[in-house]
Amino acid sequence: RVPVSLPGGLLERLRGAARPEGATLYMVAGGAFQVLLSRYAATDHVVVGTPVAARTRRETEGLIGFFVNTLALRTDLSGDPELREVLRRVREATLGAWEHQELPFDRLVAELRPERSPGHSPVVQVMFALRDADPAPEGPDRLRSRRVDADPGTTRYDLALELAVRPDCIAGALEYSTDLFERGTVLRMLV
Repeated sequence: RVPVSLPGGLLERLRGAARPEGATLYMVAGGAFQVLLSRYAATDHVVVGTPVAARTRRETEGLIGFFVNTLALRTDLSGDPELREVLRRVREATLGAWEHQELPFDRLVAELRPERSPGHSPVVQVMFALRDADPAPEGPDRLRSRRVDADPGTTRYDLALELAVRPDCIAGALEYSTDLFERGTVLRMLV
């Protein structure tokens, strides 16, 4: 794991880039990550997984349990698009995937029947997550919580970029498979 920290000034510039395109900060950051991956992999089509809460129905709001699902976002970056076009494509791919967020990832894998290998996850080998770091409101009738970072010592994906928006910056970590990447390569990705 390599820590990532983007200064607050960049945070506001990223938000500013998103607004005219009807995009979100998530789409801008995810798009930048996908462009980086496209360049490193020398490919025009990038597939990145992202976790979603999968609680879109009113009936599930009161249920206790883990409802996270993985969405596969496939973005076409062919033709060396400029920033506005990248954002348009990422926005389209993201909104399209969110429309189908209730489809369980396991069912997607079963339908696609990709070639399976114990060495990597099917369909998605790279994950991206951007979350709001604001803690849940606390009060006398609310459950109190705190985030605990746990390092399992291994990664499920080739690369996983997890970022959190904080009041003054974006911070997180880039997790990588040491079987595929050297630490120096990952550090260069972040420059």
